[in-house]
Amino acid sequence: METKYIFVTGGVVSSLGKGIVAASLACLLEARGYRVTIQKFDPYYNVDPGTLNPYEHGECYVTEDGQETDLDLGHYERFTNMRTSRANNVTSGRIFQSVIDKERRGDYLGKTVQIIPHITDEIKRDIKILGETGQYDYVITEIGGTVGDIESLPFLESVRQLRWELGRDSVTVHLTYVPYLHAAKELKTKPTQHSVKQLQQLGIQPDILVLRTEKDVPAQMRVKIAQFCNVASDAVIQSMDCQSIYDVPLMLHSQHLDEIVMRLTGQTVKGEPDLTRWRSFLDRLHNASREVKIGLVGKYVELQDAYKSISEALVHAATYNDLKLNLTYIHSEQLDDNNAEQLLSGMDGVIIAPGFGQRGIEGKFSALKWLREHDISTLGICLGMQCMVIEYARNVLGLQQANSTEMNPETPDNVIDIMEEQKHISNMGGTMRLGAYDCRLKPGSHAAAAYGATDIRERHRHRYEFNSTYRTRFEQAGLSCVGENPASGLVEVVEIPSLRWFVGTQYHPEYSSTVLNPSPLFVDFVKAAAGYAAEKNTDKQ
Repeated sequence: METKYIFVTGGVVSSLGKGIVAASLACLLEARGYRVTIQKFDPYYNVDPGTLNPYEHGECYVTEDGQETDLDLGHYERFTNMRTSRANNVTSGRIFQSVIDKERRGDYLGKTVQIIPHITDEIKRDIKILGETGQYDYVITEIGGTVGDIESLPFLESVRQLRWELGRDSVTVHLTYVPYLHAAKELKTKPTQHSVKQLQQLGIQPDILVLRTEKDVPAQMRVKIAQFCNVASDAVIQSMDCQSIYDVPLMLHSQHLDEIVMRLTGQTVKGEPDLTRWRSFLDRLHNASREVKIGLVGKYVELQDAYKSISEALVHAATYNDLKLNLTYIHSEQLDDNNAEQLLSGMDGVIIAPGFGQRGIEGKFSALKWLREHDISTLGICLGMQCMVIEYARNVLGLQQANSTEMNPETPDNVIDIMEEQKHISNMGGTMRLGAYDCRLKPGSHAAAAYGATDIRERHRHRYEFNSTYRTRFEQAGLSCVGENPASGLVEVVEIPSLRWFVGTQYHPEYSSTVLNPSPLFVDFVKAAAGYAAEKNTDKQ
């Protein structure tokens, strides 16, 4: 079949959940046997989110080919079996950079470079690039921001042009907000009507409306919205708050979203999507009775989107252990030697979060010292693994000034140091070790047991590494280097074999965890934490 294009836009306010709706639709179409991919077009002028503060943009997600992208790509992967790449996330910054590079090369033959046609042509090219590979039946394109944002106008103009060019091979899904005014005890449809009118003024008529709402929108009200917005009444779908984001595909399917999209793109609707494994996951998620208490120590705990992939990987891992996740965020700046026991003693397991920079680092050292001495299941990720190494160097090897050269360039014991190839790079954008790399695990290690394999491949995002000059001293003192890159010899995984479960990874295992294929390392970590919880309960009895 010819590739079909689905455009997902949003109105009224941001953060309504366009990414979840797009991912849910992809999940449903994939379950019907279609080949699906999703891409996100972000209107900001950064080339990528790699240099953005997490407070600005939440988590920076990394694809297997090493592209730093929007966190919605994490949802795309978690909801489907797809693996995203550089082509799945494009920013205005990348679009304008590409056009300017072409202008400088003389590609435009001296013509005046303008939004139309040069910028819009570049956007359209990037929208269609995945569809033209012949690998996909449906390409879903989410346009970031909301209708009315000045930054989004070139993207929406490109969508308008493509709707005319593609004809029946394209569909527009518009997500909008129906607020409930508690004082008046009424749902209000005017924001949706105005949002659609703005979209129509730009020349785009939505085919499907998805109404984000806290309360049930009565059928009569949905008919009214359809009449005001020139949309078929059965194509007005509500997206109410769910118990879990993973319930959204089933909620949308119950209102026939996948069937509507198929009919609009000329496909015959036959049977039901195969959601057997998805429903099984939800059954285990909602019916788990035992609880596991996990602490996450980091410096961005006020904005939990900064650790989105970690929290979702924990949900997957807890579910596959038939456990209910109780996740507590612990601010590393508010943690020290004096209160570590108070903040951590109630946890069954603790994750030391990734990050960059000095802020909150001493709190992570205090947490790790207490966790190590009390044999609590612990997973350190990226900077969390580096903190494990530094804490061990200070408190076990006796190297009291041990540090990372990121935190102290003058440290006499640089147990964590910048990668050799990074030492002469000053440009912050895209300078890190990014993307998927091979790792060979030591047989018999906790990590190898978790994966059930010794050769694995995981994604990275870092500049600094374990300094192998100190490797022998660490291993003689009881901290083992059990994973390394077979090509470079870089240490990827450390653990303390004498402890219950104390593992640090230079890579980010959370990026590869999905609903149907949870991260083996997270599953094993949660299993160990649950084992510790069971021991505590036995001791109390």
